[in-house]
Amino acid sequence: MRHRSTVNRAWRFALGEHPGAQREDFDDAHWQEVGLPHSFSLPYFQEQTFYIGAGWYRRTLTLDERQLSGVVRLDFEGAFQTADIYVNGVLAGRHEGGYTGFAVDIGALARPGANSVAVRVDNTWHPEIAPLAGEHAFSGGLYRDVWLDTMSPLHVDWYGTRVTTPGLDRDEPSVCVETEVRNAGERPVRARLITRVLAPDDTVVATLESEETEWPSGVTTVTRTSGVLPGVRLWSPETPVLYRAVSLLVTPRGETADRYETLFGFRHFAWTADRGFFLNGAHRYLLGANVHQDQAGWGDAVTNRSIRRDLELIGEAGFDLVRGSHYPHDPAFATYADELGLLVWSEGVFWGTGPGGHSPWSGGAYPVAGQHRAGFENSVRTQLAEMIRINRNSPSVVAWSMGNEAFFCDPEVLPEVRRLLGELVALSHALDPTRPAAVGGAQRGEIDRIGDIAGYNGDGAWMYPDPGVASIVSEYGSVMEDRPGSYGPGRGELTEGAGPAEDDPFPWRYPWRSGEVIWCGFDHGSIAGRRFGSMGIVDYARLPKRSWYWYRDAYRNVPPPVRPEPGEPRLLLLDADRTTLESSDGTDDLHLTVTLADAGGVAVSNSAPVTLTIESGPGEFATGRRIRFGSATEAGDDSRGACVVRDGRAAAFFRSYHAGTTRIRATSPGLGDAVLDVETVDGPAFEGPSGVPLDRAAPPGAAHTAPSDAAAAPSWFGRDNPTRASSSAPGVLPRWVNDGSPATHWAPGPDDHDPWVAVDLERLVTVGRVDVVFPEPGPHRFVVEASTDRTTWTVIADRTARERPSTSRSRTVEVAGITALQVRVRLLPTEGLITGVTGLSVLGRL
Repeated sequence: MRHRSTVNRAWRFALGEHPGAQREDFDDAHWQEVGLPHSFSLPYFQEQTFYIGAGWYRRTLTLDERQLSGVVRLDFEGAFQTADIYVNGVLAGRHEGGYTGFAVDIGALARPGANSVAVRVDNTWHPEIAPLAGEHAFSGGLYRDVWLDTMSPLHVDWYGTRVTTPGLDRDEPSVCVETEVRNAGERPVRARLITRVLAPDDTVVATLESEETEWPSGVTTVTRTSGVLPGVRLWSPETPVLYRAVSLLVTPRGETADRYETLFGFRHFAWTADRGFFLNGAHRYLLGANVHQDQAGWGDAVTNRSIRRDLELIGEAGFDLVRGSHYPHDPAFATYADELGLLVWSEGVFWGTGPGGHSPWSGGAYPVAGQHRAGFENSVRTQLAEMIRINRNSPSVVAWSMGNEAFFCDPEVLPEVRRLLGELVALSHALDPTRPAAVGGAQRGEIDRIGDIAGYNGDGAWMYPDPGVASIVSEYGSVMEDRPGSYGPGRGELTEGAGPAEDDPFPWRYPWRSGEVIWCGFDHGSIAGRRFGSMGIVDYARLPKRSWYWYRDAYRNVPPPVRPEPGEPRLLLLDADRTTLESSDGTDDLHLTVTLADAGGVAVSNSAPVTLTIESGPGEFATGRRIRFGSATEAGDDSRGACVVRDGRAAAFFRSYHAGTTRIRATSPGLGDAVLDVETVDGPAFEGPSGVPLDRAAPPGAAHTAPSDAAAAPSWFGRDNPTRASSSAPGVLPRWVNDGSPATHWAPGPDDHDPWVAVDLERLVTVGRVDVVFPEPGPHRFVVEASTDRTTWTVIADRTARERPSTSRSRTVEVAGITALQVRVRLLPTEGLITGVTGLSVLGRL
């Protein structure tokens, strides 16, 4: 029979290359003791730089004769980004791609008793491994769970069922189960395949049974469909009803060789070009949030409980859709979305970004060098197929997205980008005909009609009125602020060109539009810096900003809490979302919150340094047995600004790999302590002393991501980034100022008396030069301005003087290193000249 257990405990880890580390007799006694999930960057607090290179993990795995009589498999939910797995010194398997899971059969190399398992993980950028670019952090590590699966030689293959529910749209629901049965032996095996479909109350609603047959060596696929099933309950955000398909392989002697369970739901949906999105026949305007996977301290190495907590926060604010930006997320992500009633836009790894300074991941989505293209395309296809296979039974998933903003590429390879997107769409349709294939970030490059759904980011929200293809605003907002932040939605580009709102508070919610997805749900680590990564409505430590409370009020009619006022801090309050940790295997954690309070126990908004220390018992923070929070008034804007007390509060995540009672004490100079006891109820007993250090040393970061000579040089920013303008003449669009074409230009409307056009750099850039190109030569007069918040503007160059103005079509403005998120050009119309801008680009450093 199948047995599954985590192997997250008791690993040893070391950064760097360690020749011979795969050997059984290698001495790893001096390596760190770690549990999984684990990141190379531990502890991580939104630093811009991070370790790049290899890291090694080792542990002993004890197996018995019974386990080795069948299949023994290690199931990795994710390793960033190349993993080599060795068992007893021999290479057992290799996987490339950091965001999808994979299984490695180790039975042929394992033996009864102790077995050495060594894993080399490498997060070095590679031109043939997708993604080539992005804006978040790309930390290496075994950052998701690892499982040990043992099973009979005859078994259901890895994620080997596909459950669909045909007939729902005709009110004739049935269930179809496609099962891949693997016989790992050399001889045929006789057995029957029986699949029982169970309702939530365990009532059997259908039985699908094959005749007893011989299963040959290898994989055999069997498909069975039930008759019409009356009275099935539909899955939706309001009613997240889940059914189970339990597949049994039964031998002629009546023994169960394998039992495999699949969760699924009955629901049907449609994305339409003219009427929006429909779920179970009812129109639904989707309200979504983009979601990154990392969080304070632990970086990408988060527990399943933390994933669920994140989704609960999104649902509690009133959103009904999450976009897994911009990569396949942990398998638990879709599973919890199924349970909580959140729809999922699941996204692949084909994406690009603009320049970003020091990072190798700052660049185009597609390789320029021809020798890397075949390998890269295979990487994209493989990871798309793995994402679909792992998540295909989740009713929450309503779209497979091929990637995000793949138009960010060298212009010469844009035709190849379009071709590959088309091939990925076809592959998605072949692998899962029941879901549409989307193209996320499709606002440039003429890629929005390649798939079934277009996701428009930024200015794409207003550039495509009634585009004639099913569509959604896949990113809007982008407000950079720390908690507590502003009380409002930060709708940004959504409202551009939406018309008057006297009778309609949401004039941009057109009948043909399927929904809107805020950028973004949570602060995250970014190669563009901490400030750029702080665009969430919830901060990096998962404390909501005021904008989260605004959405909860607007979408669920829950008024915001009373904000703390400045006062005199006298004591600390220490709380947790729970005081019992149900599991010590790395899948569970607690969210601790420390609050400054006055003598009466009333929370105050002051800031002060606070330390949480584990005084006794098992467990750890990302920083070790102690975590220190600085004062927000002293933190400034440095990369550690995610580990401070803001608005009177701070938070941390606690996990344990042993059972026992843990005492945590909060202290701050001059303030009364707070103490909290938490209980871990499952796992090996803690016998102390802890192997976790008091203060875990941060890995070398900048030293391993130092800029190359090319990256240290200034970069050009602005190409294909979002644009805005005071107005536009018919058919003359703002996006033409940064499309790279000298034949196109933007022009204001005829009644615009203060014309301007702006480019959003989507990065905080130290600007050294701005190039402006006009439609024709002449004495153009203009002002160049910069903004770091898209609201307040500073003049950085004034070229309005009439005395001997330049008549050149191209103008260069040298700038003395001003920081900008947006750059705009304001025009003073000159008689006899075309008023407009052909090109607007910025030279600077991230």
